[in-house]
Amino acid sequence: MTYHPSKPQPAEYGPPYERYISLVPDHDILETIEQQRRDTVLLLSCCGEQDGDFCYAPDKWSAKEVLGHINDAERVFSYRALRIARNDPTPMEGFEQDDYVRNGPFARSPLADLVEDFIAVRRATVSLLRNLDEAAWLRRGVANKNEVSVRALVWIIAGHELHHRRILEEKYFPQSRS
Repeated sequence: MTYHPSKPQPAEYGPPYERYISLVPDHDILETIEQQRRDTVLLLSCCGEQDGDFCYAPDKWSAKEVLGHINDAERVFSYRALRIARNDPTPMEGFEQDDYVRNGPFARSPLADLVEDFIAVRRATVSLLRNLDEAAWLRRGVANKNEVSVRALVWIIAGHELHHRRILEEKYFPQSRS
């Protein structure tokens, strides 16, 4: 039977993550992240390669780089959740998102490939989460110098994706909202 955790409390994560967690309702988080997968794929399904290369300002990532960043960040957050769920006490370092994007192949990748990667990453995340028991969801570890619970990491994954999808909707593809 799958455990359905409630929204994490502020003591379960560092202050920088409140901006993501606050975006996600206290609802069935597995259902939420499954719906996010569908919503993001729907948003991007009407986009062509030129849309993926679009940057709304000179110092901003392209839409493809935003999606690559979402995928990389979810991998990192899921990895942290796995280690903490398995009771690994080793503190985990942070990662520099700009370096990951700069060194990733996103700008040269077809948008359709990045969408497929998003689907695969999200399915892997859901598979991991469906197989955690209550004790695992509530375990805490240290990542990026902050104590964090598995439960908080899952809300961070959902909030981070939602934050960036909203930017895609508002600044990259506003016509998709009409």
